[in-house]
Amino acid sequence: MHSDTPTPPRPLILGSTSPYRRELLQRLRLPFTCVAPQVDETPRTGEAPVALAQRLARAKAQDVARHHPDAIVIGSDQVAELDGQPLGKPGTHERAVAQLRAMSGRTVVFHTALAVVCHATGYAADDLASVEVRFRPLTDAEIERYLRAEAPYDCAGSAKSEGLGIALLDAIVSDDPTALVGLPLIRTARLLRAAGVTLP
Repeated sequence: MHSDTPTPPRPLILGSTSPYRRELLQRLRLPFTCVAPQVDETPRTGEAPVALAQRLARAKAQDVARHHPDAIVIGSDQVAELDGQPLGKPGTHERAVAQLRAMSGRTVVFHTALAVVCHATGYAADDLASVEVRFRPLTDAEIERYLRAEAPYDCAGSAKSEGLGIALLDAIVSDDPTALVGLPLIRTARLLRAAGVTLP
């Protein structure tokens, strides 16, 4: 029997517990849920920062998609790179001071990798947005004042460009403005459309 009932859209899942990514995805005005991926984020020996970001984004999307095969799942990961080495989330004040001292007057590249997966349809695609961030020369007093004000210890590179951290910078070079915060929305929208999601 022929039915005119439209097929309901597939559930959309953000495979992340990041409040930054959740906030960004909300801008697309799509209903979604967040599910924490179970992925070991330890870098492999000699793994380049860009390869690490891409591997983890895919692993996060695949892990959540395995448990929710009918859903369209977004995975993302960001790795900051200085002199070819990954900069992780500092976690402590002391490590954040060390990171900002190392980045003072330097260019850091933030690689934000993205993967979109749906097991039911066999769709799997990924993309990468790399953002060049030029830090101005910073004094120890400026570093200390900034960290006390914003406490960005859960951010790779120890600075929040969407907040006060913008005052530490000389320039941001990017073709996807939200990539630095954690989810490149231009690329996310592109992959979601390719996965069959209706966007404005």
